[in-house]
Amino acid sequence: MLDKTFDPTSFETALYERWEASGCFNAGQPGREKADPFTIVIPPPNVTGSLHIGHALNNTLQDVMVRYHRMKGDDTLWMPGTDHAGIATQMVVERQLAQTQQPGRRELGREEFLRRVWAWKAESGGTITRQLRRLGASVDWPRERFTMDEGLSKAVIEVFVRLHRDGLIYRDTRLVNWDPVFQTAISDLEVESREVKGSLWHIRYPVEGGGEIVVATTRPETMLADTAVAVHPEDERYAALVGKHVILPITGRRIPIVADAYSDPEKGTGAVKITPAHDFNDFEVGRRHSLGSPSMLDAEGRVTLAEIGRGSDFLNSLDGLDRFEARKRIVAELEATEALVLVEPHTHQVPHGDRSGVPIEPRLTMQWYVDAATLAQKPIEAVETGRVKFEPKLFENTFFAWMRDIQPWCVSRQLWWGHQIPAWYAPDGQVFVARSEAEAQELAGAGVALTRDPDVLDTWFSSALWPFSTLGWPEQTPALDKHYPTNVLVTGFDIIFFWVARMMMMGEYCTGVAPFSTVVIHGLVRDEKGQKMSKSKGNVMDPLELIDAYGADAVRFTLCALASPGRDIKLAKQRMEGYRAFATKIWNAARFLEMNGIAPDPAWKREDATAPLARWILEKTDAAVASAAASIEAFRFDDYASGAYAFTWGTFCDWFIELAKPTLSGEATDEQAQVKGAAQYALGTILKLLHPVMPYITAELWEKLGYGDAVGLVTAEWPAVPAFATEDLNAGGIDWAIGFIEDIRATRGEFARLDPANAKAWLGATLPISGPGLLAQAGGNAGAIARLAKVTLGDAATGDAAQCAQMVHGGALYLISVGAPIDVAGASKAKRKDIEKLEKDLASTEARLANADFVTRAKPEVLEEMHERKRALGEKLGMEKGVLERLGG
Repeated sequence: MLDKTFDPTSFETALYERWEASGCFNAGQPGREKADPFTIVIPPPNVTGSLHIGHALNNTLQDVMVRYHRMKGDDTLWMPGTDHAGIATQMVVERQLAQTQQPGRRELGREEFLRRVWAWKAESGGTITRQLRRLGASVDWPRERFTMDEGLSKAVIEVFVRLHRDGLIYRDTRLVNWDPVFQTAISDLEVESREVKGSLWHIRYPVEGGGEIVVATTRPETMLADTAVAVHPEDERYAALVGKHVILPITGRRIPIVADAYSDPEKGTGAVKITPAHDFNDFEVGRRHSLGSPSMLDAEGRVTLAEIGRGSDFLNSLDGLDRFEARKRIVAELEATEALVLVEPHTHQVPHGDRSGVPIEPRLTMQWYVDAATLAQKPIEAVETGRVKFEPKLFENTFFAWMRDIQPWCVSRQLWWGHQIPAWYAPDGQVFVARSEAEAQELAGAGVALTRDPDVLDTWFSSALWPFSTLGWPEQTPALDKHYPTNVLVTGFDIIFFWVARMMMMGEYCTGVAPFSTVVIHGLVRDEKGQKMSKSKGNVMDPLELIDAYGADAVRFTLCALASPGRDIKLAKQRMEGYRAFATKIWNAARFLEMNGIAPDPAWKREDATAPLARWILEKTDAAVASAAASIEAFRFDDYASGAYAFTWGTFCDWFIELAKPTLSGEATDEQAQVKGAAQYALGTILKLLHPVMPYITAELWEKLGYGDAVGLVTAEWPAVPAFATEDLNAGGIDWAIGFIEDIRATRGEFARLDPANAKAWLGATLPISGPGLLAQAGGNAGAIARLAKVTLGDAATGDAAQCAQMVHGGALYLISVGAPIDVAGASKAKRKDIEKLEKDLASTEARLANADFVTRAKPEVLEEMHERKRALGEKLGMEKGVLERLGG
């Protein structure tokens, strides 16, 4: 007998341990050797990471598909693994060394430091994979990979060598995002813009031969490396100055005034200082005008005069100062020499390192680059021709916008933890790219002393190979033959550029085909107000805490139910509570059926179910199965969840069980046997139907009720919809009866609210309801209607019409009598006022959404809130008009 109280903590952990130990998640199950493959690679989480709510969403959606396809009979592979997370892992270990007062990285040396990192990884690097088990992720754990394991490292070196051989990897001096704390280039994804309240300094630059030009800047310290002042070619204020020179304050250098469209006449003074070595836009201006690119900051963000040259005592005093201290001194000097014209408060976005938390410096350095523009061509063609599809399709535009204007990809990092670049240098600077030092030495010739490049590769370089390197590439393994290309990639829109695009580039280059056929994009998980979750706001939801509170199934179901295509999720704990109640409802329904002697019956035959209620629930079950399968296949996870919820709670628990109670509690009859048979079939089907999203409770009930082993449900066959069907989908008029009961309940509730004097009578008493042909229409369901709606049925009008509420159902008018006068006129008047207010609010909301200027300026979360408000108002308006109709208005 099932426990009286549903408690997910009593079985979740034990169930997962049984599943994993049995190997039921693994690809290549006996009997599936020739089955169609269904393959997903997990977006590898950082080895330093712990499960956050975004991971929970992403992995829940993947697990829904994986469990569904496994039940469909596919040879299903969900490839797990973690990313070595270069900068994050190095930071963690360096911090650990500092906290334990051990020598730092540079004191230890590269070899010993890397040994410490591997030791940390062995001890603490499995946190997130343990947490994925708590979520119920059914991944193929024996195949787990790590981006720096031996096989994947071999693939990384192979790809680098091939790209270099084909001229698609090269060295160049360009601007990069430079983190002065970690002293390395970082990717755009590791940069976050923060709003900073700063200043806009207006500085007077003397024009050679007389006059002046005033420039405005947020970074006065970089003026030490200015190489020009730019004005717009059509700005008449400065037309006569183009081609002349200014004398740069503090340094005394002579720099030109150039005409360039980059300068915006509407911003600041319309004249901008150009510092090619310290600004990405300035770098392009410098290239167009063949300007020099001297740097004035070193790797740690301190002033260096090495490329600028020494000069006055003041200039020389800046050498070695931190950039922000130098700013203070430069501003003071400009003010003292009357070169500072104006200082304005200025709030602007400043890029910061997401790990270090300090402002990022654009820095001119020699790095390794991938020719991304060439590699992007085949992925673009793959999406244009439909070989790769984005779901929702609108994200194709995001993909194209990035890929059609893609810049060279900087792949080198000045770190120690990562894949060391397979390049060796001779004393004369000649570079030899090879698979090993021995191969490099052979290329260089005997006796040539070689030094290996100390840099490592960008973490995204190795993760770009993930779909095929994890399957054994560059070896042509059986796993690669069967499971590549993969079927689906599930990810967030924020890494379309950084991961999705790069996997497509590398997949096409290395294997000749795209690495997946469909990219499913989900939104971000926000709080219930639509705000981004952050520790500073205190609105972060820890999925492990949620699992402890509500159970893994409730957390998974909530995320699935809210995962509308491409839209951000507004997550509220009330939804978790609601779906925890859903799990309890399933448990209690199963326990009720168990108590009534309903158990799995292998001898049951569907064709023997001829009783209307049995036929009705079987048809509803078939429809729910078909709908669930169609929703999952279409990646409509929200529709799958909502449909399964409506069928399980509404159709099965609320209606079928209630309608079946008199039959189940009565004498043993053939009808009772048919209803019991249909009930055990429908419940078993529900457990299969819900298993992809609620694996724990379904497996526990599957075993406890006697349907089979809890491990067996993982690979149980997805319920088939029979080829035959009964003629009448509304068997026995049950749908009509249910709708009739619902309308009676709604009418009683409305009138109890609108007629407070008789509220108790409306809700508490059994009321007469009458209408032409009612008894004939109700037929065999008359007793159920009377019992569940608390009414007595009659064909003739009962009582005074002034004491009756009107109810329209199926086009017919029915009267419900309460035996007391009803103030219909007063209630109708109040309801019309409610409707007028709703119509006014709805019109105002629609007008704002029709305002192009508002739509352009509004933040995405504000627009989403407005659309949600419009939907809610429309829904409420429809309901209130229905109430007015019932009042006869």
